[in-house]
Parts: sequence; C-alpha cells; structure tokens
Amino acid sequence: MLRKLTSDSDCKQGNCPNLWATESGDAYVVQGYVITDPQWLTQLSLPEGETAVRIPAAVLEDYFYAHRH
Repeated sequence: MLRKLTSDSDCKQGNCPNLWATESGDAYVVQGYVITDPQWLTQLSLPEGETAVRIPAAVLEDYFYAHRH
C-alpha cells in the first residue's frame, strides 16, 4: 500500500507528479514524467530493471519544507 505525501501544486488535472511513501516507510515512490532525452539517459547509465523520472522541484521542496517545521 502506498501513501501519497505530496503532489505538484501547479497541477490542474489531478494526476500529476507525486511523492509517495511505502506502507513500511522504508522507501519512496516518485511519480513523474518519463525521461526520453538520450543525453540524460546516457548520463544516468541506468542498469537493467531501473528507470528514471523527472518531477518538478516543487514536489520535493514542498514535502521537505513541510516536514522541517
């Protein structure tokens, strides 16, 4: 089971980049935009079975700002 922590505050469609936590709390799941830029993918050097997504900085900033106080 996943728990939604925060989402893109600029999102108007409702199903946008989000940050989720696993039920056990030992991992996070990031929902974002699939990276297709060949230069970025080359830099990432992803091993088989991994992927990368791009999310607005505000998604993480909002979450960590809210939990610092």
